[in-house]
Formats: sequence, structure tokens, C-alpha cells
Amino acid sequence: MIAVIGLGFVGLTTGLGLAHRLGCTLFAYDCDSNKRELYQAGRIPFHEPELQEHLGRYLGNRFIVCDTLEEALRRAEYIFYCVGTPALADGGTDLNALLDGIKASHEVLSDGQFRVLAIKSTVPPGTTSRVIAPLLEQFGLLPGEHVGLAANPEFLREGSAWRDVMEPDRIVIGEAEPIGGRKLAELYALGFDAPIRRVSATAAEFVKYMSNSLLATLISFANEMAMIAERTGDIDIPQAFDLLHEDKRWHGTPAKMTDYVYPGCGYGGYCLPKDIASMIHHASAIGEYAGLLKAAVDVNEKAQKRMAEQIAAAAGNDKNRKIGILGLSFKPGSDDVRGAVSFGILRLLLGMGYLNIAAYDPIAMNAFDLAFGLPISYAQTMEELVSGSEVIAIMTSWEEFKEKRHLLSGKLVIDGRYTEAQSGVIVHAGQ
Repeated sequence: MIAVIGLGFVGLTTGLGLAHRLGCTLFAYDCDSNKRELYQAGRIPFHEPELQEHLGRYLGNRFIVCDTLEEALRRAEYIFYCVGTPALADGGTDLNALLDGIKASHEVLSDGQFRVLAIKSTVPPGTTSRVIAPLLEQFGLLPGEHVGLAANPEFLREGSAWRDVMEPDRIVIGEAEPIGGRKLAELYALGFDAPIRRVSATAAEFVKYMSNSLLATLISFANEMAMIAERTGDIDIPQAFDLLHEDKRWHGTPAKMTDYVYPGCGYGGYCLPKDIASMIHHASAIGEYAGLLKAAVDVNEKAQKRMAEQIAAAAGNDKNRKIGILGLSFKPGSDDVRGAVSFGILRLLLGMGYLNIAAYDPIAMNAFDLAFGLPISYAQTMEELVSGSEVIAIMTSWEEFKEKRHLLSGKLVIDGRYTEAQSGVIVHAGQ
């Protein structure tokens, strides 16, 4: 049996969706008596397609609206907390309703029955493991021993929430401890045909914020572009965006737009740095502030600096340690080194006093040496570069580096391109 605590947009949709998919009895509770009375009367206080129909279908049989929290919790094996976490004036998150709900639950949770607590509420990264777990421990409830505990963020869109629950892209289970995570995964597997991803609780919470932050950034990007276009004049703005949307990369060919939404040591090349700088300059010239574009440039510079700092940290204070650079071109499949991030990072390292640096690139070494003439040496093969280096940094994601990653075993590697998502030997940039 399942309990859902908090019957707003997320709680009601989650509860009805679980009842529908799993065919189980679900006990629902909200501390707002007016809201409970509405649901018990079969009415929903907001508009959301298909919810009214499914409330009428399951109310009183699979979906029981309880008058007390204890009634909802007592027979539940899984408890989904879906209470609101509104924004504070300073941008922080008000966790009071969630924490109050946990506190109010502790007496029932202390009856000796192992229950899994799933935090559906959107909370800052670290909340489940660093705030809720210690709170439970204060009541003598050790996660993994007395209760299961997981963050289980929702990815619902108002207007299509029922479809989003029925057909999720993926189900993210953030484990504060493994037993609760496993049990929650088993529960979802009973009724949902979607990938189930088990990650840390903090990662699950972060993914929810990252997802919405990306959407917000895309919308603000579009608006900033529209403001620049409007002030520029002689631009049909909807037409301009339609043309942007015709880029096949949105649909995965020839490259995927998702390839651009991945971390690393920054963008480079001839076009991106030049064109974004030119757009910022153009905006300024016509009296428009391109704040988001400027932030993009700042972050790119920060990413390169961070990469150089990580290489330096790996090399330590000994400035004579041998540093090997894999990749000099701005992207694989090209010998173009104009605007390559490798130059910026190498320049930073040289400025820090690291002078024993060698580099290898399948086709771009001559172009790089001619263009920049930096005081570094060059290896003729990846094998030569790796064997002669104590610290290795990957700057370009050439296939050769992926195919020969076994050469890196036992080496200290800073991977600026995430050439291998899961690796026991590679330290990714940003970690």
C-alpha cells in the first residue's frame, strides 16, 4: 500500500497515477481540510486534463482521501511526500512544510515497520541526505535500517501532467541508502515501462533543478535574441526563430543538440568565440545589453581556467612534473586550431610555471606549432605521449584516445571532454 502526503498538483497527479498504473490502494492526505473536503467530494480545485476523470474513477476505491496523517501512513509501505517547497525572498527554498510533514510522521514511522520514504518535493541538492536523513536519525529512525529513504523528483508539466506520469521519459530514484532505492525501483517496475535510473539522492535533486534551469535559460536566450533583433530592425522575429528551428541538429542529425549540453573544458574554434563576441558587440552598439551571452563567455573562460587549475593540482607543486596534452584541435575530425581551448589552457599552465609539457594530436600538431609557437614538445604517437607523462589532460575527444584508453590505466588523467562517462582511472574535469 502507498501513501501520498500533500495533494497539490504533484501529489494528486502522482497519487492517481500510481493507483492507475499499480492497481493498488493509495491513501492520500493533505493538511488543508478544505482541500481534503473538495477531493472527498470528487472535485479538483485546479484545471489539469484527465485528472477529474481519474479522480472520479478511483475515489473511494483505489484512492482514499484520509482525514488524518496517521490514517494515511499506518498501513503504507511506501510514502511519497509531495508537499510544496515555495521560494523564499532570497531565492532559497522553504522546506518547512516538508520537514513538518516528516516530523509529524515520526511516531507512526517508529512502529517497527520498514517503510520507504520517497521525497517527491523539489528540494535543493543535498536535502534528502543532509537534512532529512539527520532529521530522521534524531527520532531514532536510521535510513537503511528502520526506514528506506530516496529522492524521487517529478518531471511533470502543467497541462500534460497525466501523460507525463503515465509515460515518463525516465524514473529517477536518488538513493540516500540502497535498500529504499531498490524497493522503490521494484515498485515502479510493477507498472511503469520506463527506464529506471538509480543515482545518489543529491544527484537526483540536482537533475531536477538542472532540467528546469536549462529550460529557463533557453527561454531567456530566445528573449534576449528577440530583443536584439527588435532593436536591430528589419528582422521578422518569428521567421528568424523558425529558421533557427530548421537546424537538423535539433532532431539529431548530423550532430545532436544534446552533444552541446555536456560539460567539458569549454567551446573553441573559429566560429563560436568570434560570433558570440561579435553579437555582444553588436548588441552594445545598438543599446541592448546581452547579459546572457556575456555570461556564456564568462563561463567558457571559467571552464578553461578550472581545467588548468585541475591539471596544476594534479601535478602538484613540482613544476618539473611531466604534463601530457592529448588533443590540440578545437574539435575531433579537424586540424583547425583557431580559438582552440588547448591554447588557452596551455598558456595558463605555462604562466603558472609548468614548463615540462608535451602534446600529441593526430593531425593538428604542425598547425598548432605554427600558429602559437609555444615552448612545449610534441610526441609522435599517443603511446609516446602517455609513456613520457606523469599527468595527462584530454583536450579533444579524438576517437583514437577513446580506442586506446587502456594506455591511460594507472595514469593520473584529467578528462576535459568526458570521453568516457564511467571510468575508474579517469578524473573528469569539474570533479
